[in-house]
Amino acid sequence: MTHKHGHAARLVCEGLTFAYPGQESFLDGIRFTLESGERLGLVGPNGSGKTTLLLCLTGLLKAAGRRQLDSEWLPPGESDGAHIGMVFQSAEDMLFMPSVLEDVAFGPQNLGLKPAEARARAEQELERLGIAHLAGAHGLKLSGGQQRLAALATVLAMEPPVLLLDEPTANLDEPSRRRLLDLLAELPGSILVATHDTAAIRRLCSRVLVMDAGAIVAEKPAAALGA
Repeated sequence: MTHKHGHAARLVCEGLTFAYPGQESFLDGIRFTLESGERLGLVGPNGSGKTTLLLCLTGLLKAAGRRQLDSEWLPPGESDGAHIGMVFQSAEDMLFMPSVLEDVAFGPQNLGLKPAEARARAEQELERLGIAHLAGAHGLKLSGGQQRLAALATVLAMEPPVLLLDEPTANLDEPSRRRLLDLLAELPGSILVATHDTAAIRRLCSRVLVMDAGAIVAEKPAAALGA
């Protein structure tokens, strides 16, 4: 894949279908387009399939159907966090190194950056998120809100052109929530955000997809969401 990092990409999802072992189809023929540079909301009740859809879009779950990034079709089940980055709802699952700085530098170093360059990019992302003072801390010793910001930094440091966010404002205090929403509004990439935080969706997104029972059942302007 030749997509440039740090830029936005158009993500097309065609007929995405997925079933967990022993179950009938859980996602059923999902199709939508995330336009280049767009912030698109994803809402629906618990169990409607939002997280499963995000995992299928990353390739971490292997679904039937097709994903296209700009003009390139992605092989089913191919996971490439450098191009489609995801911040999980369980942020602690993304923090496994001895320090937050090493967690954030890990991805860029895997992309081929020299250790000093990866460290510099990691420091830049921690500064941008207002958590530079946590660089030397162990991720599992942080508060839930700090872990969420650290996990976001690990993904942003890879500069993916598409960013998937699962409940990004959960556990954040109000100053951290505002800082995060301001940052997401300014990022160059395309963003799909699954959340129950309707105020965040109205702040970030122009339109929203509504999921229920493994299907997208409606699309509406984000401004139409209730408070």
